[in-house]
Amino acid sequence: MMPLGMANVGEVNIIKRINGRDDVRQHLAELGFVVGEEVSVVCELGGNLILSIKDSRVALDRNMAMRVMV
Repeated sequence: MMPLGMANVGEVNIIKRINGRDDVRQHLAELGFVVGEEVSVVCELGGNLILSIKDSRVALDRNMAMRVMV
């Protein structure tokens, strides 16, 4: 298991755990980041990650991406 912030571009990963306080986990769940979902890094721009999840693209800063374990 590793943080999503360390995943390689183009690699498809499965979310295994979400770390953080309840409000942070709830916010990520509202964006589609739930356990068992596939996520991939599309590109990295200035420390932010563009992610593909549930047929949409979401931008997360690296600190938030480090809370998602894949």
